Amino acid sequence: MVSFVAEKPQTMSASQNVLVSETTMSSIIPNNNNSSSQKLPPGLIPVSKKQLLKNIDIINGGAGQRINAWVDSMRASSPTHLRSLPSSISSQQQLNSWIMQHPSALEMFERIMEASGGKQIVMFLDYDGTLSPIVDDPDKAYMSSKMRTTVKKLAKCFPTAIVTGRCIDKVYNFVKLAELYYAGSHGMDIKGPAKGFPRHKRVKQSLLYQPASDYLPMIDEVYRQLLEKTKSTPGARVENHKFCASVHFRCVDEKKWSELVLQVRSVLKNFPTLKLTQGRKVFEIRPMIEWDKGKALEFLLESLGFGNSNNVFPVYIGDDRTDEDAFKMLRDRGEGFGILVSKFPKDTNASYSLQDPSEASDGVLATIGRMETNAAKNVKLRSDNVRNANRWIYLMIMYMSNFSSNGR
Repeated sequence: MVSFVAEKPQTMSASQNVLVSETTMSSIIPNNNNSSSQKLPPGLIPVSKKQLLKNIDIINGGAGQRINAWVDSMRASSPTHLRSLPSSISSQQQLNSWIMQHPSALEMFERIMEASGGKQIVMFLDYDGTLSPIVDDPDKAYMSSKMRTTVKKLAKCFPTAIVTGRCIDKVYNFVKLAELYYAGSHGMDIKGPAKGFPRHKRVKQSLLYQPASDYLPMIDEVYRQLLEKTKSTPGARVENHKFCASVHFRCVDEKKWSELVLQVRSVLKNFPTLKLTQGRKVFEIRPMIEWDKGKALEFLLESLGFGNSNNVFPVYIGDDRTDEDAFKMLRDRGEGFGILVSKFPKDTNASYSLQDPSEASDGVLATIGRMETNAAKNVKLRSDNVRNANRWIYLMIMYMSNFSSNGR
């Protein structure tokens, strides 16, 4: 099998004012050595032939069929389209079948906690759609004060990380909790907590890891070009997440989606070492390196001293396609599990599901707050009246109280 390597961007092109490889695309060289352990020269990133050709096809493929495929994918990511599907497709039978495969994490809470078997629980949380609702304006995806209090209490019980596509600075301004780990830019910007709790003896407060640091100038340039190119499309929103960029189309008229795809692709065709993927009504532009949220989880577990340990129980809660890399990592590892936050059936590597991240009502939280320390094992929960991540996380806190009071 022929493998390929692509050189990282190193120098600035005066004519284009963007970072390009010193040897340009001709530096993509075949390597007929099948050894997976072969060391690459400094500055080279392993890129499979399949991945490289797929990236080129996505950006430079035939206009008609490729654009139609992207628009179909954009429609599939729209909750409004999902709600309008014919009853024969979105039937209760189909939903029930999906729930059997991905049961409610609330209803299965006791079994999940028993499965942890006294191991060290480590929590990983997506932000948008998990800790905050999905909103039209990404700058207004505020976290409720109750959710913040819940996450703060969670971090006192377990090492806790926010893993998000946003840049760290933006998500920190929403969360405002210094005791958490933060993995921004889809895990390409990782920082340890500014302060920790005594029970977290393995916390590394000086932790900092940025595997895509060479791409900073390129992302800045792509962001500038995308702003210029998409300004004629009403509702399009471009964000710079430091090591990646995004183009939101949540507020773009569906009739303009094809036009927006062409605009984005016209920019990215000049940046062959970037890849284009899609999330919930958003295009993601990221460096074409072997790094994602799953790799970020592996790195954080290693940093906490659990790289090869079977005494850890990682839990990841997320709602987007980019979270699937983390779900898959946990499934492949065979320890811990993923929880998908979604009201609709989706193909997923998560083991369990939750309906939505909406704030728990005062009555429910007050009831949970009055529970005895062993109440989590006695209360019967129903998915039709307990449907959000906040309640599930809160139950984990209650479980930890029980865990501590029993001297385990």
